[in-house]
Amino acid sequence: MSELDRIDGVLAYCREAVVSTDPVAREELVASILSCRKVFIYGSGRSGLVGQLFAVRLVQLGLDVHFVGEMTTPIIGKEDLTLLISYTGKTSSVVQTARIAKRIGSRIVCVTGVVDSPLACTSDVVVSMKVPEGDDVKKVAPLGTVFEDSAILLFDGIISEIMERRCITEEEMRSRHAIWV
Repeated sequence: MSELDRIDGVLAYCREAVVSTDPVAREELVASILSCRKVFIYGSGRSGLVGQLFAVRLVQLGLDVHFVGEMTTPIIGKEDLTLLISYTGKTSSVVQTARIAKRIGSRIVCVTGVVDSPLACTSDVVVSMKVPEGDDVKKVAPLGTVFEDSAILLFDGIISEIMERRCITEEEMRSRHAIWV
């Protein structure tokens, strides 16, 4: 299998996963981002890295965003959104964060691959992706690669949607980009 075939495979699996998301749940995520006071994002491992990437883009849009667990992260409040990312929806630190934020009164949105997971059951909104599985998938995208790459694509689409709704230009985002300051 050539490198191009592998890339095409990953792209096809990611497209399938992103397209499987419920448009209503996706819209609820966007509406929650646009209506909250602060956005708190958390995921563990590579899902956490995906969350950090999304957090950076949201900051560049001018939103008040924090990654849970950082030393400078303030306490989550009732008017805040907590966005949690976990393929299995069973990662203990992510589920525990959901439970704590829910108890505080934060709106909980999760992005997951398992719609009936403990994380999904704790969340107000579940953005679920049907991630392709099987030996063919594992050959080009082992472990949670398809979920993580698909989540990045989903979030990038949300960024452009928020840009459009808020009439934010790339130039405005660049002014909040650490490298360009």
